[in-house]
Parts: sequence; structure tokens; C-alpha cells
Amino acid sequence: MSDATVLIANRGAIATRIIRTLRRMGLRSVAVYSEADADSLHVAQADEAVCIGPAPAAESYLDGAAIIAAAKATGAGYIHPGYGFLAENAEFAEACEAAGIVFIGPHPEHIRTFGLKHSARALAEAQGVPLAPGTGLLTDEEEAAAAAEAIGYPVMLKATAGGGGIGMRICSSESELREGFAGVVRQGASSFGDSGVFLERYIARARHIEVQVFGDGEGHVMPLGERDCSLQRRNQKVVEEAPAPCLSDALRRDLIAAAVDLAQAARYRSAGTVEFLFDAEREEFFFLEMNTRLQVEHGVTEEVMGVDLVEWMVRGGMGDFAFMDRTPPVANGHAIQVRLYAEDPALDYRPTTGTLSALSFPDDIRAETWCEAGSTVSPWYDPMIAKLITHADSRDGAIALMQAALRESRIEGLETNLRWLRDVLRDDSFAAGTVSTRLLDTVPYAPRSLQIVSGGTATTVQDWPGREGLWSIGVPPSGPMDDRSFRLGNLRLGNPEGTAGLEITFTGPTIRFNTPARLCLTGADFGAKLDGEPVALHTPFDVTAGQMLAMGRVTGGGMRGYLLFAGGLDIPPYLDSQSTFELGQFGGHAARRLVAGDTLHLAAAATDPVTAPAGGEQALGNCWTLRVLYGPHGAPDFFTPEDVETIAAAEWKVHYNSNRTGVRLVGPKPEWARKDGGEAGLHPSNIHDNPYAIGAVDFTGDMPIILGPDGPSLGGFVCPFVVIAADRWKIGQLAPGNRVRFQPVNIDEAEQANRAAPLAGASAGVADATPRSELAELSPLLAEIPAEGNRPRTVYRQQGDRNILVEYGPIVLDLELRIRVHALMTVLEAKGLAGVIDITPGIRSLQLHFDGRQLDQARALAALIQCEDELGDLEDFVIPSRIVHLPLSWRDPAINATVEKYMATVREDAPWCPDNIEFIRRINGLSDADAVERVVFDASYLVMGLGDVYLGAPVATPVDPRHRLVTTKYNPARTWTPPNVVGIGGAYMCIYGMEGPGGYQLFGRTIQVWNTHRQTDAFVDGKPWLLRFFDQIRFFEVSAAELEEWRRDFPAGRRTIEVEHSEFRLADYRAFLADNADSIAEFETRRQAAFDAERAEWERTGEFDRVSELIEDGGSGGLDVPAIEVPDGADVIESPFGGYIWKLLVAEGDEVEAGATVAVIEAMKMETPLESPAAGTISALYIEERQPIEPGAPLMALSRRA
Repeated sequence: MSDATVLIANRGAIATRIIRTLRRMGLRSVAVYSEADADSLHVAQADEAVCIGPAPAAESYLDGAAIIAAAKATGAGYIHPGYGFLAENAEFAEACEAAGIVFIGPHPEHIRTFGLKHSARALAEAQGVPLAPGTGLLTDEEEAAAAAEAIGYPVMLKATAGGGGIGMRICSSESELREGFAGVVRQGASSFGDSGVFLERYIARARHIEVQVFGDGEGHVMPLGERDCSLQRRNQKVVEEAPAPCLSDALRRDLIAAAVDLAQAARYRSAGTVEFLFDAEREEFFFLEMNTRLQVEHGVTEEVMGVDLVEWMVRGGMGDFAFMDRTPPVANGHAIQVRLYAEDPALDYRPTTGTLSALSFPDDIRAETWCEAGSTVSPWYDPMIAKLITHADSRDGAIALMQAALRESRIEGLETNLRWLRDVLRDDSFAAGTVSTRLLDTVPYAPRSLQIVSGGTATTVQDWPGREGLWSIGVPPSGPMDDRSFRLGNLRLGNPEGTAGLEITFTGPTIRFNTPARLCLTGADFGAKLDGEPVALHTPFDVTAGQMLAMGRVTGGGMRGYLLFAGGLDIPPYLDSQSTFELGQFGGHAARRLVAGDTLHLAAAATDPVTAPAGGEQALGNCWTLRVLYGPHGAPDFFTPEDVETIAAAEWKVHYNSNRTGVRLVGPKPEWARKDGGEAGLHPSNIHDNPYAIGAVDFTGDMPIILGPDGPSLGGFVCPFVVIAADRWKIGQLAPGNRVRFQPVNIDEAEQANRAAPLAGASAGVADATPRSELAELSPLLAEIPAEGNRPRTVYRQQGDRNILVEYGPIVLDLELRIRVHALMTVLEAKGLAGVIDITPGIRSLQLHFDGRQLDQARALAALIQCEDELGDLEDFVIPSRIVHLPLSWRDPAINATVEKYMATVREDAPWCPDNIEFIRRINGLSDADAVERVVFDASYLVMGLGDVYLGAPVATPVDPRHRLVTTKYNPARTWTPPNVVGIGGAYMCIYGMEGPGGYQLFGRTIQVWNTHRQTDAFVDGKPWLLRFFDQIRFFEVSAAELEEWRRDFPAGRRTIEVEHSEFRLADYRAFLADNADSIAEFETRRQAAFDAERAEWERTGEFDRVSELIEDGGSGGLDVPAIEVPDGADVIESPFGGYIWKLLVAEGDEVEAGATVAVIEAMKMETPLESPAAGTISALYIEERQPIEPGAPLMALSRRA
């Protein structure tokens, strides 16, 4: 074992605290952790970490044998127990010594003597240390009652082995004593393994003062001053400070002398704390207990005394007590500590759990924590999130620093006591130093907040315009899907444009207000009622504390409503926006939709004079007209002229499987101008991945989807139309079953629509006043520059009124074209044009997104053409190109689960089912599956785009054309794909950055390419994405079990990947192609033959028609709804929205409880549980699994329990 290795037998803030000192001392640290703590900071910060068991403490942190085994396995010669768990367990200390490992702390006999309160009291009494009137161990309830009568009520009933406020009960009468006796006995036995109890006099106006001592085990004890720990709630310390305020010098001397006498009598070793109860009225102190460990509050002593108690303990454990050869230090200034707990002060300090979406503390204070943004606070352990410590020359200065620190600190994602602590630090009694253990009972909590009683179907926090400027790496803007209603609500309240509010979908929430507020409801009508009284839409109204706002199911037209708050919501931004991106699991409140129990806090932003009149909005309808611009793709390249006319003239139906990523439409199938997509895929809708615009009508196969604000930034499908900016709000109100028509307009008409009424738009259900432009007069092309020399043909395509798509060369995969795209992006970025929102590269294309005000279509086009002239022939180009080595689990179990779910919920007869790898082999003409595997591991995949399936997910192709495997994508697409699976679509490899839908043919799984919260050696410069344009990805094989370890450790920084820095040179690539032209041509010929054969087989078997039938079956209007019979007295449970019965969890006759999940509906590409509204019996069923359903469809009958 190593004298330089220390194992920390603890978790949380104390573990990270100890690691910090060990690192400074040059000692190696080993962390132990439970399965629930795998993502804890102490695990990442230690030099080595060992999992010692599952979440329950009894099976991990209290398992002394597992901890000692971990020490032996890692060569640790020392164990530091921290505080809590085994820190005061004499048997564990003895077991360490028996194993030849030094227990950093007191001798086992010290732990025993002071661990049992009755023996500690006996030793204190022998040394003349004052004791509060009390008893020794009590044998039974009768003895306790008699002793209490002698002492006088109130008394404190205590477990002899208790600590940390556990195992204590105040009893004011004999009945309370008898009632509580058995409970304290039971709690002592279960929590500490000792059922002994005793009594003490209870002091109503008491202070808790403790003295820090340090002994060398030979009788030398050094006092390190006292701390006041009086500010407690339910016997748990909340605020501590050193020195203790309002204490005379004489009393301070007597306290310290008593503590030293006690420790010297025991020949105490290491750090210890002698705790006293101080009667503030009588100015008397009494011995409480001695803690034979480091205290949570040790930091305030370190600050004022200028020492490091952890270092002293470690040095003492190594037999070095030379640091004690000095006079005791004298306190310098004043220090204050607060404990931040995961608890809800508004709900009687109920513990809270969940994932922290934000956590930050000022840099100029001492903050000790075990977590960070993204950490999960579980129910298994102490709720303390962090300790904050300030130190100043005076108490007033320390208080002022702490007040500032609490103002600047941010903890979000779950409720904490942070806001209440701000009130505590402002309390007059605390400021005066007249503290007591009851003081916190007098500090009220009056939050400016609202509580979610019921979350509704999908209620999320959004702001406008959302996250802009990150489209190029796959981060969608999110924000309100109906931005018009959202923005009008803010204007009617006088809020600035960017103020966050709530978006409500299908069914609305129920909200209880803890504070007065001014609100405005806009968008669709959810029948909102305030304390039972209807609330008008589009008209600001006031609520008072205690009132309840209830919203039901949407009625009339539309499907999304908005609730705006004067002053906004206090939500931390992520990537500069408060909007929720639920698929990406970031933004908004807790990075998800709201659920019952959530608390939202109101912001206090200033409001301006109201500029929008109240009311006056027409009701939303069920038939919609969307004005669109033709392009970027049209006839005759991709569609036939008749296709384009048909798309524009048809009445489309909104499919039930629509959501914020996009609105699916059911209608006529195009005839198509091409037989397939070539290298991009078998379907004629397939193209090489290009950037999308929000509002694009994207044909994913034969079915169009209008892309929404959570849609993907890159994709491989054609888009004949894009909804103009003035009508984009309507996309958010398209409900399943609604009817939609497209109205083509020209750019002048689109810009006029924006100028005329930027927030008014047009009424739903009728054609707008804008005249319909004849398609024959419109073109998807804005300009074209013919090819010349090394310069490829350049086409400028219209992509709505806020985007232009630049395309280079023929529709083939050519790295030279991607290099030119990169060069154009570089030139554009260097110009810094005002009005540019983002610049997004594709495979052979680039999209310029502009605001339409500072930069409109005409000026954007002129700028692009000027940049093209500056590029010239591009004879050579050199780009930094890192080689990034990633582990890959071939045929990982995750891809098997994905395919199985697809077969169960979408279709089981797809050509790529049940084995995607076999499909890849067949369509590329390879001999066997091993040949597919060899190609994947031999390839060097060049990253050509980021965000193909969101969040930095690479779209990459092998540098060597002989490694380019080509497939077609799933059609219909998968509704679920696990994160970080790897697949091929068209000629491209992609790593899925997050869970969501998808269509790539899967072959394995790798590690994370996106790290939402944590920066490591791989995720740097504040960027959560791993890869860069023109990186080269090379896979190395690992087993599924090894990959699980990688996936656990890599995002925490405990494992690192190999990254080689190199460059990609155009001239070298051209030479490589020339040198290997023959073998490349041979490979491509064989691949094309297999591709053609697969296509012919699809035509023979009717696969293309089969896909169309699947789409039509899933969305055809008027699902047959049979007549139902409802048992007498039963209630019908209806579908809250359209979708698909993924799972039916009950049968006729089943008994269910209120809130029990009775079915799971898949809709909006998500699975939503359907809960029983009451307890009772399922008396009839009207559905079966895998059945599509319409909104309001009867699902089952419930006979309520009497």
C-alpha cells in the first residue's frame, strides 16, 4: 500500500473538500461511490474512483468491508472518513487498522467513549464540565416519565447514538413523552444500531456553541476557537459562524477551557468538536456532546484561524504532529457559512429531488459542493447541495459578503432554500447577533412564485426568438411555436419582447399562485378559470396570493395557448435563451415540460407602457391557409410541374403524430421527377444533407412535414415550399385533423405582409388578402453562376423570405464542394454583415439566415454573390482536421432494442428489418456482415456537418471513397432512437447526439458527442459539442460492457479520447483520388449494381407503394369510431389527443387507483402516460394496442369506487 494514497470513505461536499487538500499536498486520492453517485464531482475529481455498491447507504457508504476492499485494490494506505456514515464507527476504525490501513481520525476508544452520550456525559462530569440536568440511559417509558417529572418540562428525549438532529424529540408534557418514547428508540436502532435513550432539560431560548479542538493523542490539545451553530431548523444546522457573536470574553475563555480539559482527559487524537448548549437568558453553558470527526461547519474555523483541518488530520494520520508545536492561533475577522439544501420552504421544507439545470456561485467566496449543472439530487442521501463561506474583517462585513453571494448564486431545476436564506441573512435579529436555536422559526418565507398543481399535456417555458446563432451545430431556436400570440401577450403586459412565458399544448395546467401577479392568456382557448370564474383571452388580469388558475382541454380552433406574466419568469438561460428544448433536455424549467409539484418563480423585470390593445382577436379555426414561397427545391429537378401544382392546390390534413419538431401532413403523393436520390438514398425525396429553414415543407419520403422551431437544422430531404415569416405563427396552431392549404406568393408580397402587420398576421380559416401568385410566374431559383474552370456551378435557391440556400456543383458527394462551402462560410463570417442570424453549411450547400430588416433577401443575395467572386477558383485550400478516435460497440444491444421497437410500433416488414447491418451489406454488394464491420473500422469519417440529428451530431463520410457505404433511410422514420447510436443514411455516417426520432441504418453505439453541462478535456471553450467541421472520426472496437463504462466516465472527464491534430489539404486529396481512380471506380460500380438491384426488388415487391399505404393508414381522416356502450354509472375516459395506443395496461374488470397509468399513447413522437382520473373498476374497453386514435376518442369506461 502507498503512503501517498488516501481513500475518502464518503461522498458529497466533504469528499470534494478532502480531495482539494490531498491534491495540494501532492497525495493521490481515491473516491468511492454508489451507483446513484456515479456523476458526483468527487468521482470525477479523484485520481481513481471505485463503485462500492447500489444506492442504499447500507449497501455502499456504510459497507465497511467494501470500502476496505476498495482501499486494498487501489493501494490506499489511509482512509479519511469525512463526516457522517462511518466517520464515528469504532468497529470500522478497528477494521481499518486490522487491515493495515490508517484510519485518519481519533482512536476507536475515543469514538466509543464520546459516541455514546451517556459515557460522554460521565467523562464530562468527571472533568467538572457543566451538564444540563438530565439522565443516564433509560430502561423504559415509565422510568423516562418519572425522570422528566424530576427535571421539569420541557425535556429533550435523545437517542444515545444519535447525531445530526436525528433521534431527538422535544416533549412538553408526559403524554408527549410517552407518545414519542417508542419512536426515538426505534429511530436510534434503525439509524445508528443502538436503541438507548436518555433525557435532558430543554432550554427554550438556547444557543448552540461548539469548540474546535485538535489533539495529538498524547495529551496535547490545541483549541481552535468556537463557532455558533444556533440557526437550526428541526435540529439541522443551517447557518454557522465563527467566532460566536454576543459572547463575553470570560464566557468564551470558559467554554474553550472546558473543551480542552475534556479532550485532554481522553488524550484525544485528531480533530474533534465539543458542543455546548448555551442558555442565552442565564448565560450558562452545558455540555451536549463531543463529535469525534470533522464537522460540516469546520470551514468557518479554517477561515478565521488560517488553518487547514483536513491537512492536519492527514498529517496526524501519518504520525506528523509538528504543526502543533506553536501557540494556538487567534481568530482573524469573522466567517459565516450557510448550507444550501434541496428542500421547498413553501411546502414546509419538503425534500426535493431532480436534476439541477443551473448551479453557479460567485468566484470570490468559498463554495464547497458535490454537484454542478446536470447533477441529479437523489432521495438517497442528505439533501445538502453546497456550503457557502464568506470571510471578512468584521461580522457585518462577512454578512454583507454572504448577502451578495446569495444574490449572485443560482440553483435551478428543483426547489432549494436559497431564496429563503436571502431572507435569513437580512433578518434584524441575526444582524444584531441575538441568535438562538428558535430564530429561524420566526423568519417567514414569502416567495414570488407559483406552484404547478397539474402540468397539462405539454406545458413548457419559452422565450422569443429563442436560441439563435447555433443552427450550424444542430441547436434549434425553440421558442413559442405560435410566436405571434406569445409576443402579443407580452406586449399587452408591457413586457420586453424577450420575456419568458409558458406554452400550453392540448390540455392546460392548473396553477396555484403564492404571490400577486398580472397575467395575460393568448392563443387557443383552454377554458381558463380563476377560482372557478372564466378568464378572457387577450386581456391582462390580476391574481392574488392563494388563487388557482385552472385550464382544461383546448376548445375551438388551434392547439397552443400562452400564459404570460408581467415581469416574466425567473429562469436561468442556457445558451443565451430560457426556452425549453425538451428533446435536447436543456433550457426552461428543469429542462422539461412542467409537472405537478414544480415551482416557478416570477422575475421582477421592469415593464413598459402597454402598446397593444386588449382583446380584439378572432377565434382560431380548423381550416388554415399558409402563404408560402416557392423553393428551395422544385420542378423540374426534383418534382414534376404537376407535383408542384398539386401540392399547392391540395387540401392537406394534419397528422396526429405532429409536434414541435414538425407538423406532418396527409395528402396526395408526388409522382417525382427522379426515380431515386442517387448516393443520397433510394427514395426520390432523398438529397445530400442540406440546411433547413423553419417553416420548410419538407418531404420525408412521400409525406410532407412543416418543420417547427424544434426541428433539425440539417436533413436529406427536398422542400418545395417554405412558409413566410408572417404566417409562421399558424404552424403552432395546426391541430390533428385540421385542414391546410398553401398559398404561393412572391418575395414582394411576403415582405409586404411583414411590413403591414408584423404581429397581426391573418385570420385562420380564410384566405388572406394577399393575391395568390401563379406558380408559372414563380421560381425556386434566385440566381445562378455557371461553372468555369475549377469553379463549380453555383445556384442560389429561395428558402423562404429569411433564408437563401447556396448550392455548388452537381448533385453528387464531392469533398471539393464541401471545401468550397467552408471557404464561403469563412468569407461570410469575416464580413460580419449586420442582420445575419446564422450561417449553416451542408454537404454541397450553405444557408444564410437573415433577419429581414437589417438584411433582406435582395441584399443578402448580393452579398453572397460578392463573396463568391472573392473566392475565385480555389486552387488549393488547407483546413485544420483533427483525428478523433472514438470507441464503438458493434451490434450494441441498444440498436437491437431500437429495431425491435420500430417493428412493434411502426412496421415489421421493412426491408431493413430485422437486421440493419444485413441491409447495409445487401444494398452495398458486400460478401457478409464481417465485410461491413471491416469497412466501418477501416474508414476515416470526415465531418462535413454538425447537427444532422441535433446537438453536434456529425454527418460524416469516409475520406476514401472505397469506404463509402450507401443506404436509404427508414421510411416511415423511427419515432425513437437512443442517444449515441451510429448509423448510415445515404452516403453518410451519423452519431445521434440525443434521444429522438431518426432514420439512419444502425450498426453500433459510441460515446457522447454532446455534454450539456460539463466541460472536460474533450469539451472545451464553453462549447458542449465535441466535434468540429472537418474532424476525422476513427472508430476502435469495444464490447458493450466496456462502452457502458466509457459512457459513464467520458462525460465526467474520467476517461479521455485520443485526438491527433492534423490538416486536410485539397491538393493532397486530389492526388489521392487520381492515384486510386481505378479501384475507386471498381468499388463504386459494384456498389451501384447492388443499389440498383435493391431498388428493382422494392419495385417488384411494391415497397414504394407499401410506404405510401402506411403513411395514409396512419393519417387518413375519419378513423372509424364504433358505437360504444357505457355501463350504467360509469365515466368514459377519452383520449386527450390523437395518437397511437403504444401500450394498454389494463383489462376489463381491473381495479385501478386514481393516477394509475392505464395506457401509454404515442403521439408527437413521444410516449405519454394516460392516468386514471379516479379510483375504480375498468368496466369496458374500447381500444386495443397498436390502434390509432383521434382526439376525444372513447378509450375505456371507469366505474368509480364508492
